[in-house]
Amino acid sequence: DPIRLLRAIRQAASLGFSLHPQTRQQMKEAVPLLVKVSAERQRDELFKILAGPQPDASLRALQTLGVLPHLLPELAPLLGQEQSPPHVYDVWNHTLAVLRHLNGILAVLAPQYNEEKSNADLFNGLLSLKLGKYRAHLSQHLAASLNADRSARALLFFAALYHDTAKPLTRTTQPDGRIRFLGHDEKGAALTLKRAIALRLSNDEMNRAKEIVASHMKIHFHTRRKHQEAADPSPKAIYRYFRQSGSAGIDLLLLGLADTRATYEQTLTQEAWVAALDVTAQFMEAWFEKAEEIIAPPALLNGNDLMTELPLKPGPEIGTLLEAIREHQVSGNIHTRAEALAFALGWHFAKTHTPTGK
Repeated sequence: DPIRLLRAIRQAASLGFSLHPQTRQQMKEAVPLLVKVSAERQRDELFKILAGPQPDASLRALQTLGVLPHLLPELAPLLGQEQSPPHVYDVWNHTLAVLRHLNGILAVLAPQYNEEKSNADLFNGLLSLKLGKYRAHLSQHLAASLNADRSARALLFFAALYHDTAKPLTRTTQPDGRIRFLGHDEKGAALTLKRAIALRLSNDEMNRAKEIVASHMKIHFHTRRKHQEAADPSPKAIYRYFRQSGSAGIDLLLLGLADTRATYEQTLTQEAWVAALDVTAQFMEAWFEKAEEIIAPPALLNGNDLMTELPLKPGPEIGTLLEAIREHQVSGNIHTRAEALAFALGWHFAKTHTPTGK
């Protein structure tokens, strides 16, 4: 049964075993037969690998055996794909490093983590200090199931595995020799969706994985501003972030930390890491502790209210105005129904009395 070559990799990682040379050779010979295995069986073994220990080592073993073109063909072009600084790895080794760091970050933020262990590593100590208060929240989030047979944690690792898959398709070289991958997030989301469909993931899993890959660069914008300008994300920026990503925003935060570690490795400064942790903490605080204040403020007006008080008809303008009111609530500019109504009246007056084209 060709599926056993995937199972062997998983068992070797989980039990701390190594492969006998003869077994390894037989596994290589069985690789072309994987196409005869149903997508569902391939998916189940892959997700068990991603959910198990050492997912990075397991994926490297699959690559060495020649499995990637048959199981995850979008990953094969990543091998040897160079990147400019601050990246210290090519795209494939960066991807494996992201899996390794993500696994380590989740271990530090697990409920059963021994705080004394963090003292041995400065970066893990800072991680524990800044985000340790959310251990129970994160455990509950990652244990939540989008499918009865697979966890949100395993899906996060699948998205991490695919987050840079479009880099070979978007590679450009600037006049100064710098390599860029503009748009690799959006194109990568399409590749992720394609593989998710092929692996027969559920609709919820497909949407979550696609969102994680499509939005994985957004948090880096905020961490750079924090590091370079000491600028914190505004409540409105946090609101917009979670409005777009929903609960996947927590996965994006964890992936962002792993991506940072894997990008810089030994060149990562304490200041840059603290900036990333501070920003992550602010987003987690908003989601886990201040949801009513920042994520989902109570509605002060509804569409019927607007159509009653203003000369508005049903249409997209209603939704746009309600969203503007929510953003001003989050920013602390609107607190009451009367203030919301006054804003709506002013908004409508400005819109109807602004000359066309201005």
